[in-house]
Amino acid sequence: MQSSTPVPRAAGRPRSATADTAILAATREALVELGWSKLTLGDVATRAGVAKTTLYRRWAGKNELVVDAVAELFDELRLPDRGTLAADIEGVVLQFAAILARPEAKSGLMAVVAESIRDDALRDRIRESIVDRQKCLVLEGRARAQARGELPPESDPEEAARTADLIFDVVAGAVVHRTLVSAEPADERWVHSFTQVLLLGLTSLSNP
Repeated sequence: MQSSTPVPRAAGRPRSATADTAILAATREALVELGWSKLTLGDVATRAGVAKTTLYRRWAGKNELVVDAVAELFDELRLPDRGTLAADIEGVVLQFAAILARPEAKSGLMAVVAESIRDDALRDRIRESIVDRQKCLVLEGRARAQARGELPPESDPEEAARTADLIFDVVAGAVVHRTLVSAEPADERWVHSFTQVLLLGLTSLSNP
């Protein structure tokens, strides 16, 4: 999954993936060193070794740029195949917690969420670039568990979609709160306990 293009681009020389990677990495570096308020596109351009106009051809402003820089971190998430639903959940939650523990993820995510309170377009971009892209992990994990016989198949597509949304909200909400709000470690012991609670909820949803 690649970062979406924020501004429609006219025909011409193709975008450079190398430049995009350098720009997003420079954005994360600047966030850690400068913080949200002091970060500028000019500073990012200097760090990335590109012209400032290059950034404006790709991103409309700082909000969009930071969302994509953070989204690229979460695109590293992979659902491991550990043989059971519980083990798969523990594996991906540990990855998620490890990403959130990184200074650039903390700085970027907290900043864009705070800004999105008064910016509906930014909130939509967070949903599209981060939330919706990572929901595929829930769908993949559920399908794998159903194939193993750990969860029953779901006949109602709308209900299945609502359940997937709920699972994502529970996982993301718990881990973000644990790591960024409570500032407590989401270590193996906590992740194991959390997974057991989540599995109890999944069982009750599957057997109403």
